[in-house]
Amino acid sequence: MTNRLANSQSLYLRKHAENPIDWWYWCDEAIELARQENKPIFLSVGYSSCHWCTVMEGEAFSDPQIADYLNQQFVPIKVDREERPDIDSLYMQSLQLMSGQGGWPLNVFLLPHSLVPFYGGTYFPAEPRYGRPSFLQVLTQLRDYYDNEKEKLDRISEDMLTALQQAAELPPEFKQIENSSLLNDQLLQRGLEASIRVLEPEGAPCFPMMPYAQTALRGTRFQLDKDFVAQPRCDQRGFDLVLGGIFDQVGGGFHRYTVDATWTVPHFEKMLYDNGQILEYLADLWCSGTQDPAIARAVRLTVSWLKREMMAPEGYFYAAQDADNFTSPQEREPEEGAFYVWSDAELREQLTPEQYQALEAEFYISKAGNFEGKIVLQRRQPGVLSEAAQEALQRLFEGRYGAGVSREQPFPPARDNQEAKSRDWAGRIPPVTDTKGIVAWNSLVISGLARASVAFGEPEYLTMAAKTADFILNHQWIEGRFYRLNYEGTPSVLAQSEDYALFVKALLDLVEAGAPDYLDAAINVQAEFDEHLWSDELGGYYNAAQDTSGGAIVRERAYTDNATPGANGVAAMNLVRLSLYGEELLYLQRAEAVLNAFLAILQKMPQACPSLFAALDWFQNATLVRTTAAEMAQLKERYLPATVLKQVQELPDGAVGLVCQGLSCLEPARDRNSLLAQLEQSQSRIGIG
Repeated sequence: MTNRLANSQSLYLRKHAENPIDWWYWCDEAIELARQENKPIFLSVGYSSCHWCTVMEGEAFSDPQIADYLNQQFVPIKVDREERPDIDSLYMQSLQLMSGQGGWPLNVFLLPHSLVPFYGGTYFPAEPRYGRPSFLQVLTQLRDYYDNEKEKLDRISEDMLTALQQAAELPPEFKQIENSSLLNDQLLQRGLEASIRVLEPEGAPCFPMMPYAQTALRGTRFQLDKDFVAQPRCDQRGFDLVLGGIFDQVGGGFHRYTVDATWTVPHFEKMLYDNGQILEYLADLWCSGTQDPAIARAVRLTVSWLKREMMAPEGYFYAAQDADNFTSPQEREPEEGAFYVWSDAELREQLTPEQYQALEAEFYISKAGNFEGKIVLQRRQPGVLSEAAQEALQRLFEGRYGAGVSREQPFPPARDNQEAKSRDWAGRIPPVTDTKGIVAWNSLVISGLARASVAFGEPEYLTMAAKTADFILNHQWIEGRFYRLNYEGTPSVLAQSEDYALFVKALLDLVEAGAPDYLDAAINVQAEFDEHLWSDELGGYYNAAQDTSGGAIVRERAYTDNATPGANGVAAMNLVRLSLYGEELLYLQRAEAVLNAFLAILQKMPQACPSLFAALDWFQNATLVRTTAAEMAQLKERYLPATVLKQVQELPDGAVGLVCQGLSCLEPARDRNSLLAQLEQSQSRIGIG
């Protein structure tokens, strides 16, 4: 017997279709039912590759006694956070206000008439354990509280709504400081130092933290204090990624994070957004001068993984792969990481003695293993792998995927557990792949591929990026409105601020990589972004449009960075770039308005908003170079994070380039050395006091 989620397009929601819980999706009908029957709403938010979401689905949400009580006393609603990041963001913030922490699954209880939360948590076990009460105990206590403590609930509701509204508008202590200037030569320095500090080793777990790494890399252009030398820490983050177990050394692609402090044992899910950002970071690191073969290898294998396992025939990329997979069709539950690890005995069985020895010389291998008796492959040092080690990895690839499977040919996704268990796989049973397309995450991959195409001289990467951009441009608009998701060719859910901002950035990155025809598209998407999400009153961009179905009770403006960059920081960067490409001051004025809207955040919470500081860098150090095709080809391979390059047909007599900084241009550069000297000076003219 299935519930109404069985017909959902979302893989995450469909995973709950056989629960005995009478789940609703987020809609006006469910909310109205709660109001008519005077029942609190139980809102549960997660995503398909979330491990603890899967655990709770198999435990508490599958328990008949819990389901019976929940169905009688509450209106249960399920939300896929990847479909509705605005709903997720609002209620995650409320949980953090209530408990000081957050995470997924996100479970909150809402008053039906106001939709304001009055209690929340993350994982609730079916039985009391881990120092936590059972989920049924929580439900019974909350229902009793709802029925008998109306006055307290009203006060909690009023306080919470006030707190959420203040946070959306910036709390009183963060109101904009009068007479402040963005052209403060110490503000950018504080922001760069904050991002560099985030890259310092701090123990487990270890996350990529790509928005911080990208902003820290900008610090390599400046003479910072000796405690904040950027290049070594940025290099180390790159090597932690490409040498560690967080990177799938056999199949390519990066896992979500590692559970230890040595970058060894990952949480095995692979998220598209991580991989797009890491590609761009490694390409920028390469262009900054850190050109180790291990970096090039990781980029090459990750692009192969994207092409093989994550790219739909139509050209967009799938969202994620689960951390867990079945070890046999008879297994009831999938096993974490089984697709990616080997016992020492399995390695010896699959490899020749020479190959095993070569692998042992290049990777950390022990009989006891490093993950529940199995081995996650982690490299010992950078550089080129020996030929024998490469042969060993190829044997392991064939053992995992099946003999004769090419690294480049499409490998069909397992779209759900049933398909994973029933298909005749040539190798191991793969993890389930969430095959929905998300514009924001696809945009991150477009940017990563475009940058890598230049850094590593791979035109195919640019072709892949352009194919994805074309798919979005041709399929994600309905009646003149941009849509966030694509399910098997069908657009769904109006685009949110991260979709607009990251897609405009992706289009500009394509232009920068050598595809100038995408500039007009970037201008058009930005115009729609301005029309539907710009806040005239507060400045900056709202997370979602006013007419988004089932809108949140408070309209937020994303300015903090998490696993992905904050939309307003990316938007401000785009606006500065557009002002340089089109030499249009209105874009620059709007970029300044975004930065002014969040100036107090920049000043008081520099550790929270690396993308806004990257935008501040663009605003203060924006450089336009008009040059010839020959010079432009050379310049594109350099790390120039605040520069727009424009190829022109005519320059002053004898000049090879014209460098413009801000609203003024320097003397025409007569040779390459002069051009590079002017460019270096312009790229760091403001920011360090």
